[in-house]
Amino acid sequence: MGILYVIATPIGNMEDITLRAIRILGEADVLASEDTRVTKKIYARHGIHIPQIVFSYHEHNERSGGRRILEALNNNSTVALTSDGGSPGISDPGYRIINEAIETGHQVEVIPGPSAVITAMVASGFPSSSFTFKGFPPRKPGPRKRFLDMDKDLPHTLVIYESPYRVSKLLVDALEVLGNRMAAVCSELTKKFERVRRGSIQDLITQFHGKKIKGEVTIVIAGNHPKFLRDVEDDSEDES
Repeated sequence: MGILYVIATPIGNMEDITLRAIRILGEADVLASEDTRVTKKIYARHGIHIPQIVFSYHEHNERSGGRRILEALNNNSTVALTSDGGSPGISDPGYRIINEAIETGHQVEVIPGPSAVITAMVASGFPSSSFTFKGFPPRKPGPRKRFLDMDKDLPHTLVIYESPYRVSKLLVDALEVLGNRMAAVCSELTKKFERVRRGSIQDLITQFHGKKIKGEVTIVIAGNHPKFLRDVEDDSEDES
């Protein structure tokens, strides 16, 4: 039977790759990656031998790409599975083929490494003993508010991925649903222009109003605890 290696790759800084990941990437018979061009940059940067069989595996070809992976595994090949950054299966394609490989009796090994979830969680300064990763929220306001409402009474920290174009909208909904909690907006993690902005949700709304954000964004929101709740400032003028 074959072996499926699920390999975490850098989320920004190309130096953030493990020695084990470099070795497995060079030894694998087959490379299946979300974007082969992105993964080939890792091979070039670290002087790794590229497998003869390379193809894409992403959300738009999960069935056909998955069949190719299973065929390779059935031929006793070792397959390296990568996403564009972080670990496959974490808000990226991967969990379906991992599940299929397990169900068909193939060995699955995970090569841990960079993670925007963990990096942002630690950088926020909020309690990490218990946290929930929520992935990407819905795009529309109604579903997005329900998405936030599911955890509003719980004390654990929330970690959310969001498009740079919808950060302000998410913060406005979070203020309405969760109250004015402490939060952190983390962008360009591990890259040259990494920024971690911390403050109350209301303060962050002010900071990001009308501003463009570059790169991927991870938002961390403190849990439901008085320690992390701030009063909402009333900006309305007093009636005379």
